[in-house]
Amino acid sequence: MAANGVAAQAAVSVSLEELRAGTVPFSKLEDAFGPSSLGILVVKDLPSKFVELRQRLLSYASYLANLPESELAKLECAEAKYLVGWSLGKETLRSGHYDTLKGSYYVNCAFYTDPNLQSAPSENYPSFPEYTAPNVWPAESVLPGYRATFQELCTLIIDTAVLVARACDRYAEAMIEGYEKGYLEKVVRTSMTTKARLLHYYPPHEESSDSTKEEENEDDWCATHLDHGCLTGLTSAMFVDESTALKKESKGAYENDDGDGDLLPPLEELAASPDPRAGLYIHSRTNTVTQVRIPRDCLAFQTGEALQVITQGRFRAVPHFVRGARSTRPGSRVARNTLAVFTQPNLWEMVDAGKKQDFAAFAKEVVERNH
Repeated sequence: MAANGVAAQAAVSVSLEELRAGTVPFSKLEDAFGPSSLGILVVKDLPSKFVELRQRLLSYASYLANLPESELAKLECAEAKYLVGWSLGKETLRSGHYDTLKGSYYVNCAFYTDPNLQSAPSENYPSFPEYTAPNVWPAESVLPGYRATFQELCTLIIDTAVLVARACDRYAEAMIEGYEKGYLEKVVRTSMTTKARLLHYYPPHEESSDSTKEEENEDDWCATHLDHGCLTGLTSAMFVDESTALKKESKGAYENDDGDGDLLPPLEELAASPDPRAGLYIHSRTNTVTQVRIPRDCLAFQTGEALQVITQGRFRAVPHFVRGARSTRPGSRVARNTLAVFTQPNLWEMVDAGKKQDFAAFAKEVVERNH
C-alpha cells in the first residue's frame, strides 16, 4: 500500500539486453501478462537517446495543445472519426460522457515499414479511413521539428515492441498447440496499422478539486477502458506546470546539436506530480485498483484485447484509467503528457483461433463503441 492510501505494486521489469538475447524466463512473462498479472512489462536499459526523445516529444504535447483553436482545427480529420490528427471532446469512454479533459494527436505508423507511407493501404478497406486516411502534420513553421521527433521516438518504441513480441512468441510456441511460429513478432514488425497517440491531459477545472468529485470521478482524465491492439508501448508521464513552463520558453526554434534541424526547446518537467494519486491505474484480477509508475528512462508494454485473443487467453488485457492531478499551489496549471504506441495487426490479419475475424472487423467494433 502506497503512502497515498492506494494499492501499489512494482511492475515486472526486464532489460533490453535480456529481450535481445531471448533469455526472459517464461515465469516473468506470466507474472507480467498472465491471468493474475497487472498486464504490464517494464523495459529498462534503453538506448541513451530515448530519454532526450521522450522529453522532446512530450514537451511538444503542451506546445500543440496550446495552439490557437484555428491551428488545431487544421489538424482534425473528421472522416477518420478523429483517429488521425488532433482530437478533443470526440471520444466517449463512459456512457453519454464526452472526454473533454484529454487532447490527442493520432499518427499512423506505417512509416515504420516504409518511410514513404503515412497510412495503411486502402485498396481492400475503402470504408475504414480510421486507418487508411493519411497523417495530418502541423506545418514546420508552426511546430518545427515535431514530425521528425515523433517518428524517431515511435520507431524506437516499435523496435522495442518487436523484441517483446519475440519473447511472447517463445512462450506461446511452447504453451499453445498449433501456435504459428513467430506470429506476434511478424504482426508487430510488418504492421501498417500500428497507431501512436500523443496525449495531453489538460489541467482539471478548479471546480473539480473538491473531495466529493475526486471520489466520484477518479478516472477523470481517461475513463476505464481496454486497449484493443496487441502490445501498447507507454512512456512515463511528464507533468508540466503550464502556468510557468510555457511562459519561460521562447516560442522561437533553435538549432539542435544533433543536426536534426530546428526544434522547440523542451519544457521544464516537474520532479513528480504535485498530486501523488495522479497517474495510471490498473484494475487487477483480484478487483484491486493498483497505481503503476513507469521510470522516466524506461518503456512499459501493456497487453491489449487482440493479444488476449491471439494467445487464447494466456495473456490478458487489463482495464485501466488515468486519474487527474489536483493542483496544490494556487494559480498552477498542471498538465500530464505521455505517448502510447498501439502495435496492432494489419487490417487483413486474422486475430481469432478460428480464423473467422480479421483485425479490421475487430477494430471497427471498438471504434464504433468509443467514438
